[in-house]
Amino acid sequence: MTIAITDVVLRDAHQSLFATRLRLDDMLPIAAALDDVGYGSLECWGGATFDACIRFLGEDPWLRLRELKKAMPKTPLQMLLRGQNLLGYRHYADDVVERFVERAVKNGMDVFRVFDAMNDPRNMKAALQAVRSHGAHAQGTLSYTTSPAHTLQTWLDLTEQLLETGVDSIAIKDMSGILTPMAAYELVSEIKKRFEVRLHLHCHATTGMAEMALLKAIEAGVDGVDTAISSMSATYGHPATEALVATLAGTEHDTGLDILKLENIAAYFREVRKKYHAFEGQLKGYDSRILVAQVPGGMLTNLESQLKQQN
Repeated sequence: MTIAITDVVLRDAHQSLFATRLRLDDMLPIAAALDDVGYGSLECWGGATFDACIRFLGEDPWLRLRELKKAMPKTPLQMLLRGQNLLGYRHYADDVVERFVERAVKNGMDVFRVFDAMNDPRNMKAALQAVRSHGAHAQGTLSYTTSPAHTLQTWLDLTEQLLETGVDSIAIKDMSGILTPMAAYELVSEIKKRFEVRLHLHCHATTGMAEMALLKAIEAGVDGVDTAISSMSATYGHPATEALVATLAGTEHDTGLDILKLENIAAYFREVRKKYHAFEGQLKGYDSRILVAQVPGGMLTNLESQLKQQN
């Protein structure tokens, strides 16, 4: 089974590596090359990008979405949506959720990964139903964590509840990089055994386990995974796209992606990233403390940046 690749370079990669500061002007010159790769989707909106556009970059986030859609018409565009919180920091009324989703679809969004930090399906229901009602792809999310209260059955129950709500696929979102390879294999295997659903895995590289977790999940039958182009990968971010493409080449899971096309994209971002060095986090390798602290990779550089501003 071919594995679908979602590259997060235009959203979660820079949110995790340099505090969500990547500007549209640095996205558009490489957009055609990204569109030509053949990704399953490109994550480019949502999460902290909406806030960062307005608060720090002086950009219109809606214009960003429209311009990216115009520049990348062949590849499904994906966003991260905080369920009832939308892209804000409080709950919004159901009619606001519905209207926001309608506008996002109208402006070019194709795939909505909908999550709730508390893993409460009630907080995802309105958004998921709105996405489907407007003809877009609704992806429900298991926000992976570990605690005495979180067992395998917890995730199976949440999967069932999301399927009852109505989803097109489900993502396992390991935002802190704490999903062990063996736990990934067990979780994917059990979900696939019990439910007919397309399954996607998102891992952060912070603790050093992400590549192994992706590979074990692929062995267990996951349908798609998130990666980031190599020059925008690792540390607080994600496994490198090229490394996984090379790992799976010639196997039954071959992604079909061209390493040379990916290298050209990596070379571009290698230079662009230098502009944002002031916002880079302190982490240079892995941080095993996250196995205990469980802080999301997408939060760390933003937190560091905010603390510097307050110092």
